[in-house]
Amino acid sequence: MIFSRPTSDQALALAGVFQSAELVDQLARYGDITDAHLSSAMTTLLNQNPVSVLDLYDSTDNLELGVKSLRTMLSDRTKGSADVMRYVIGIMYLSRRLINNPEKIAQVASGIALAQQQAEHFSPSHDNVIANVAGLYTETVSTMQGRIQVSGDPLYLTQASIAQRVRCLLFSGIRSAFLWHQVGGKRSHLLLQRRRLMAVLPK
Repeated sequence: MIFSRPTSDQALALAGVFQSAELVDQLARYGDITDAHLSSAMTTLLNQNPVSVLDLYDSTDNLELGVKSLRTMLSDRTKGSADVMRYVIGIMYLSRRLINNPEKIAQVASGIALAQQQAEHFSPSHDNVIANVAGLYTETVSTMQGRIQVSGDPLYLTQASIAQRVRCLLFSGIRSAFLWHQVGGKRSHLLLQRRRLMAVLPK
């Protein structure tokens, strides 16, 4: 199984991880991302029961940034951002730790379900939803070994609203990493089958 060919579902989930990492980097450096990107990331995070991988992201168009970032890394690792790759590695590591911690998973699932209910009254990217999800991240993911240190402009990172959005984006990345594992994603796909993985990415 370790040499099984990567699938389009695995490529989409991995692109979701890269997209979250790219958005964290943008937010930390420049203090802003588009409303569309934030809304898409939050919608992905709050959807606990998608009917398919594509359903989780609604459209491959919503993963354009992540697909581009992943494609760059697969074609030439030296061209990608070192910080983005560090975030990707951290997200994948934290997702594996969560998978092996049923108590934490249950706590996350309960908190996300409450946030989903709240989002139905407001919107997935409403400030109240963002604050609650960021708080859930702090109470669960941030307590585990392997916390992700985000680099950027202190002017932005010291702002509570931006720090909350960074946590939500990391959480969304973990959601995609969870999916990557669920659909059979393996390290060998990244290390040994980069061309095959690139071939199943959306064009």
